[in-house]
Amino acid sequence: MRLRLDIAYDGTDFDGWGTQPNRRTVQGVLENALATILRREESEVRLVVAGRTDAGVHATGQVAHMECPDGMTPERLFHRLRSFLSAGDVIVKSVTVAPEGFDARFSAIYRRYEYRVADADTPQDPRARRYTWRVKERLDLDSMNEAATSLLGLRDWTTYCRPRDNATRVRELQEFSWRRDEAGVLVATVQADAFCHSMVRNLVGMCVAVGRGRLVPTDAVRLLEAKERTSAFIVARATGLTFVEVGYPDAAEMGIRAEETRARRALV
Repeated sequence: MRLRLDIAYDGTDFDGWGTQPNRRTVQGVLENALATILRREESEVRLVVAGRTDAGVHATGQVAHMECPDGMTPERLFHRLRSFLSAGDVIVKSVTVAPEGFDARFSAIYRRYEYRVADADTPQDPRARRYTWRVKERLDLDSMNEAATSLLGLRDWTTYCRPRDNATRVRELQEFSWRRDEAGVLVATVQADAFCHSMVRNLVGMCVAVGRGRLVPTDAVRLLEAKERTSAFIVARATGLTFVEVGYPDAAEMGIRAEETRARRALV
């Protein structure tokens, strides 16, 4: 039986999602808990995640799947996990039976992130320091939105990605916009079919450079079209980034979507 796990975590004290030797990671904590509950070796428990997050990045809408052995119901596993994860910086929000063909990674049709930036116009709040990047200057929201919206579409994101061998950098940026919330914090919403490594933090860093006046809005596309890494802006800190949602098709289309995505990745 394949199960879907909806997960949230404060990434401050984690070295990212993916398991690493001698490092505290979200995947490592969850798989350790599952192995204990299911009375299995950790190597026998495997979570497949919708989107791997870097060290310090948070999540309110992460999704993973796993194969559940006979004799364990979703309800029982959910309650055992909630009791086991006593540290409180990672929680499992729900455990449900996945639709036929569901794959947390390959069935997804979009991933959505939010990034929070406090500028000179934002009242200081020490409680927000773990989830917000604070900059000294006042940022120009209109210019940042102009730069962000100019990048929408299917593109090669080499400029805004950390390179990885044999990995495609072609993605469809579906939404990128900025607003101020009720506390005066600038909040970016960034949605794509998938993201390259560090893509969101690079996009935010570019927009903050525009907001500071160090770049102009048209530089967003100019830098993109150069298709090369640049020192024109700094990469935004992991602190302000939260993975908020994964979108999936209707249940009947889960398997079809997964197969289509795998085929595209194999051709790149």
